Amino acid sequence: MDPLLLARVQFALTIAFHYIFPPLSIGLGVILVIMEGTYLATKNPLYHAMTRFWVKIFGLIFAIGVASGIVMEFQFGTNWASYSRFVGDVFGSALAAEGLFAFFLESGFLALLLFGWDRVSPKMHFFSTVMVSLGSIFSAVWIIVANSWQQTPAGHHLVETPAGVRAEVLSFTDVVLNPSTLDRLSHVLSAAFQTGAFLVISVSAYYLIRNRHAEFARASLKIGLWIALIASPLQLLTGHSSAIGVARNQPAKLAALEGHYRDGAPAAMSLFGWVNEREEKVEFSVAIPGMLSWMLYGDATRPVTGLTAFPPEDRPPVNLVFQTYHAMVAIGMTLIVLSLVGALCWLRGVLFEKRWLLWTFVFAVGLPQIANQLGWISAEVGRQPWIVYGLLRTSDGLSKVVGAGEMLTSLVLFALVYMLLFALFIYLLDHKIRTGPEEESHGLQGKAVLR
Repeated sequence: MDPLLLARVQFALTIAFHYIFPPLSIGLGVILVIMEGTYLATKNPLYHAMTRFWVKIFGLIFAIGVASGIVMEFQFGTNWASYSRFVGDVFGSALAAEGLFAFFLESGFLALLLFGWDRVSPKMHFFSTVMVSLGSIFSAVWIIVANSWQQTPAGHHLVETPAGVRAEVLSFTDVVLNPSTLDRLSHVLSAAFQTGAFLVISVSAYYLIRNRHAEFARASLKIGLWIALIASPLQLLTGHSSAIGVARNQPAKLAALEGHYRDGAPAAMSLFGWVNEREEKVEFSVAIPGMLSWMLYGDATRPVTGLTAFPPEDRPPVNLVFQTYHAMVAIGMTLIVLSLVGALCWLRGVLFEKRWLLWTFVFAVGLPQIANQLGWISAEVGRQPWIVYGLLRTSDGLSKVVGAGEMLTSLVLFALVYMLLFALFIYLLDHKIRTGPEEESHGLQGKAVLR
């Protein structure tokens, strides 16, 4: 088998599994700050019980996220040694900053968050909640900086060494603020807030359907719905801003996202279709003529760079990028509609009686996760054939000494371990949800905290 294909599949498996958890921890961390802050402001024991319940869920998500993320680090030095040598100076600074400003902050206060309820004052516990939430966000900042540099390299120069060419940092500020960092960071964070919100909404809706913990569920659902109302439209706005940046910095990716082949012509916006890469056209397409040109430049007649401007070997897998991108957009629009329908029912005072909507909320928990995965695929596959855009091809980043046999063996073992880990996560999450919040927190424990 092809070692390059196996290495790419293995990394895709590990990153896709890991990426289930960081958006949840980031989004849920912010919601915990809101819940516990509401408790401190109102002294209502309901919000104390609410925070304690969701902290348990957060702890589970954080633990599995850390465990699944460690594997990715090893792959850089095994399967992708040439790539690691090329980007080591750039990534070393960004990942060191993550360790200093994010991981230590997050993990340092995590023990207080999980176990400090009766050991520190309510204000100190709230401070630890804020610090853990900020730590998870800062971690995303530095990971996005490193990944964005791969998409739009800046602040570096190339140095010839005995082991080969490598990138060295000239300006750390330019590395951090490379052309795609802010757009990608805003899009990822809004997706994380949305993911956390729909987890809270889903569990709360489940309790209401089962007529369990009704007071808790109503209050929790309202908080989740508020976050979703903000994050879902924000996803659309940040996605639009990101697309403008892609058009400017990665025109081949943008053309693949919309299946736009004809160079120097206005670009339509496809609602759906199937890209025939052999004949260089989108079949079964329903598209709005000139709409992409208008969205990018405010002029429906302005030409957009097409795929024919690039040789075939410099084009990404167009149909895969096209389909994942359009599926992501469709899910994003669905989540906006769900948020607005929920808000409308809330204003009319019928939110908790609409069982069809509550059931929809229960199963909608998977939609942000699917959209996150699809967005990652379209962004990373759309960068191909470059592992560092315009500087290093993916095929040149592969280790020279690791063979197909070793990669296949580790791929199978990783898949088995991740299946078991995911099954354990679902089992523990289901157990915590079925157990529910501590009802006594509404009474004795709440009074103890107030004292």
